[in-house]
Amino acid sequence: AKDYELRQYESAKWVSTVIRGESQKEAMRQGFWKLFHYIQGKNEKEMKIDMTVPVTCLVKSGCTDFKISFFVPFEHQDCPPQPTDSDVFIEERKAAALFVRSFGGFASPEKYAEEADALARTLRNRGQSFHEDFFYTAGYDSPFKLFNRHNEVWYFKK
Repeated sequence: AKDYELRQYESAKWVSTVIRGESQKEAMRQGFWKLFHYIQGKNEKEMKIDMTVPVTCLVKSGCTDFKISFFVPFEHQDCPPQPTDSDVFIEERKAAALFVRSFGGFASPEKYAEEADALARTLRNRGQSFHEDFFYTAGYDSPFKLFNRHNEVWYFKK
């Protein structure tokens, strides 16, 4: 469709952390740094791992817990080094069909929520069945990239 796409993702490992009781913006900041330390060598192999995209954030309705995640690079999918920070963990996300809405610019939590609402409205209007109680934000760019930025919101298809 012109305002969203349906993507099929294979199962994959992500390195994640949950930040509780903070604003989404603060949770993203804290979570990013915990995960960044992991890829910089704060893992049991003391291995540096390439930064990947997207950086995702799980947003649940009415909840102040946010799960921030980095995709584990393909070369480490089979055996990612275990985190040494007890707040950081490796998770395997099952294969899934996702409804995706893309947008540009610098994405704030408010902008992500606005885009997620627009996607949810579109999906409801088209009779699509999806999990409405949560969505993921996905950021693809360094904070230093000023132009042609790419952001997404994801809903899981039922």
